[in-house]
Amino acid sequence: MAGEHMNEPRIRPETPRDVDAIRAINVAAFADHPVSRQTEHLIVDALREDGALSVSLVAVRDDQPVGHIAFSAAAVGDATDGWYVAGPVAVFPEAQRQGIGSALVVSGLEHLRARGAKGCVLVGDPGFYRRFGFDTHPGLVYPGVPDEVVLGLSLGDEAPRGEIAVHEAFGIQPENE
Repeated sequence: MAGEHMNEPRIRPETPRDVDAIRAINVAAFADHPVSRQTEHLIVDALREDGALSVSLVAVRDDQPVGHIAFSAAAVGDATDGWYVAGPVAVFPEAQRQGIGSALVVSGLEHLRARGAKGCVLVGDPGFYRRFGFDTHPGLVYPGVPDEVVLGLSLGDEAPRGEIAVHEAFGIQPENE
């Protein structure tokens, strides 16, 4: 397209032919991650198999998927609908630090706003996610996770408060255990 930078990733919903690439992206992105149990690809597969992938976007560069973000429904305290959890977010290591993860988050939040979501929660690096409006919130808890990496973003008028409950896929065990 005219004026489009050749290496700008295009963000689009996943298609069935992206499934293997998405798996490869998640495996590669989390291979050396210090707090990963290397189950991200299994989580995405299980969410997809259960019809629980509410929003699943790929970043495509030169016709190849290089990044992926998943959103699935979550309960936050007493709010059992309208809230989503973001994750995993993954970008091939060689394509990281080029704005692809940011583009995926921004596009994903646009998709959530379009469906009238109340908000989004996630576990992640506050230094990265604060730029999108995510922050810690008093009383927002993800069991077993330090509060400083449990982040929420309200897309409506209610702040995220309470214990976060996510799809059982997030409790999946590593393949080698």
